[in-house]
Parts: sequence; C-alpha cells; structure tokens
Amino acid sequence: MSISAWIMFALFFVWSFLGMPIGHAMLCAAIVYLFLTGQDIGLVASQSLNGLYSSFVLMAVPLFIFSAEIMNASRITDRLFEFANLLVGRFRGGLAHVNIVASVIFSGMSGSALADAAGPGKLEVDMMVKAGYSPGFSAALSTTSAIIGPIIPPSIPMILYGTVTNTSIGYLFMGGVIPGLLLAGAQSLVVVYLARRRNFPTEPPPTVRQAVEGTAAALPALTIPVIMLGGIYSGAVTPTEAAAVCAFIGLLLAFLWYRSFSFSDFAGVLVESSRATGIVAITIAGALVMNWIVASEQIPERMGLWMSGLDLSPTMFLLMVTILFLILGAFLDTLLMLLIIVPILMPTVIHLGIDPVHFGVTSVVNMMIGLVTPPMGELVFLIAGVSGIKVAEITKELWIFLFVLIALLFVLVFVPDITLWLPELMGYERLRPVAG
Repeated sequence: MSISAWIMFALFFVWSFLGMPIGHAMLCAAIVYLFLTGQDIGLVASQSLNGLYSSFVLMAVPLFIFSAEIMNASRITDRLFEFANLLVGRFRGGLAHVNIVASVIFSGMSGSALADAAGPGKLEVDMMVKAGYSPGFSAALSTTSAIIGPIIPPSIPMILYGTVTNTSIGYLFMGGVIPGLLLAGAQSLVVVYLARRRNFPTEPPPTVRQAVEGTAAALPALTIPVIMLGGIYSGAVTPTEAAAVCAFIGLLLAFLWYRSFSFSDFAGVLVESSRATGIVAITIAGALVMNWIVASEQIPERMGLWMSGLDLSPTMFLLMVTILFLILGAFLDTLLMLLIIVPILMPTVIHLGIDPVHFGVTSVVNMMIGLVTPPMGELVFLIAGVSGIKVAEITKELWIFLFVLIALLFVLVFVPDITLWLPELMGYERLRPVAG
C-alpha cells in the first residue's frame, strides 16, 4: 500500500478507538487519503451516492429495519413469545427454551440481531427473572439467542454480503436455514444441561382454551415469513420486494388486525427506523468509498498474490480466516468486517475454489458470534442497557454458550454440505475447492 493508504487506515482505527462512529471515521479517513493523493474530494460524494442509489438490493435493509420496529412497537413480538411458550414452556427450563424458540420465529421477520435483542430480548429477560432464573443467565441467553436473527432468513448481513460479493441473496438465505436451526439446537442443549444442574423451574401446561387462543393470536403474524420467503423462492418477488411486503403486512396487522398500534406509535416507528437506517447508510457510504480506495490501491490483488505464495490449501485458508474473524469480531464492528475485509478476501476465496455461499453463511455466523464475544460484544451491552443487568454478570454466564457456538461454527466451516444442502435442492451449483 502507499503511505497515504497506511495513513488512511491508521486514522480510521484511531478515530474509531476514540469513539467516532464507524461510518464517520471511514468517510473522514477517505477524505484525508484523497487530499494527500491530490484527488478530487468530491469522489467521496460520487462513490457514496452512486453506490447507495444504484443498488436496488440495499433498499431491503431499511425496509427490514422498518418491519422489525413495527413488530416491536405493536406488540406482535409479545404474541410470538406467548406462542413459543405454548410450544415448549412446559419442559424443565421452559422459559429458557421459549427464549430460543421466540428468537427463531422472530428471525423469520426481522433479519437483525439488534432488533431481536432490543424487542423480544427485554421481555424475555423480564419474564425469566420473574420466574426465578438468575438475571445473568437470563440476559446471557437472550444475548446469544438474538444472533439467530441474521442467520435464519431474512438476513440484513447476508444482503450486504451478497451486495459486496455479487452472490445470490436467495441462495444465501437458503444456506442460513440449517445453520440457524443448529445454533438454536445447540443453545437448547446447553439449557437442557444447565436445567438439570440448577433445577430450573417449569411452566404449567396450557389449558386447551389457552392453547387455542394463543395460537389464534399468533397465527396471522406467523404467516409473514411464510409469505415473504415463499415469494422469494417461487420467483414472485425479489428480496427487496419481499422486505416491502413484510413491512406492509406488518402495518396491516398492527393497525387493522391486532389494533395495538396508534398513529403516535407509527410516528415513533418512523423516527426510530430513520435513525437506524441513517446509521447503517452512513456506514455503507463510508465502506463504499474505502472499497473504491482499496481497489485503486490494488490491495485485494496483492493480498491474493501474497496468499498464493503461501501455498495455502482451501482448508488451511478457511481455518485462518475463521480464527481471524473470531478475534476481530471481539473488537471490530460487524459492518466494517462485512463491507471492508470480506471484499479484500473474496479474490482468494474464489481462486481457491471455496464456495461463496458457504463462505458467506459461515462468515455471517462468525461475525454474529463476535457480537456476543467480550470485551466489545455489542449485544451484551445492548441487553445490559435494556435490562439493567451488569455486563460482568452477563459475561460470567456467556462462556458456556460461546464454547458451544464456536464448536458448531468450526463444524459448519469444515462440513459445507450442512450449509449447501438446501441451496442445492433449489438448483444451486456449488463451487468446488481446488486440490490440496
């Protein structure tokens, strides 16, 4: 890299460490680079705006954010939680299992770990603590179950990955189904183990009337992922159009069916959605400019040549990248890794014959684990903020979940059939690794 590029990256990391928002740090560092190289600073605006407004796929991001805000504000998530309680609440540690099942159901609508943690997460923690679970365990489980949201489709991180790597978002969505369910299953096994050791409470079985009423209340909301994903895989709608359908159905249910949504609530949803979308948009804008600079510096090509010189096998490369992402995920923002580091690695991924759908899904799983990994786990601080439980108390209970999730991650990385089985059923042809 040129000295100007080194200065740009140094400034970016320094400003980020000092607390500047990631998007602003990227834009400011890019401006310094353009100034040092004597280029037109207007390139920042042109690259950002062209990238944001020329991508139809990126329109799905604010629409899914809007959908998640509607469901949280209109108490649709509460009904989904109650439905999950009907399914698994009667088992020992029932509310802990309910926490996981509710995240699986909500993941089919929001595509966001932060939305899951901020919405159902607080309700789950409150109910578990009230039922006798320790606050630290309740918050730790809500934190780790929230990462299922961006893995089971739809998924905002997978949309961004597909955009920057030109990978089919539909196949990425399908690739995330089984890993997401396995993550839920792994967390349920931890709950089963701890339930016996700590004698977790059980919930009374529901009466027939409660079961019927709870199912009837949740059924309209449960149709949202069916309609949305059915539309995508039937070819009726694109992922972006499906996001719009999801938002529209959410509004209809909130206003007309459940009638739990007022115009003042709607105004609040618009404000919160705009704020969240603005943060994501600025980050994407900064990443687009930095990606343009990275390409002009020929960093991906040079890194690819360097890695080729190391004569790494696909297996060794995947092992190195998995460990690298686990370490970086504990310190860096997910969007930064997704929008800057992944595009740099993609030429080597393709050169080694590593399937981009498999690499994308496992990378997203890896980055989601980073959201709950100390010391900078974003979801840990979010759950601590909404629940009032100390971070240290949550972290103490996190380790057993992290151990199981990381073990499952390595299984997903080295057994690509788990991820690619469903996409191949839909007609996907995987990329085969080179010999070695």
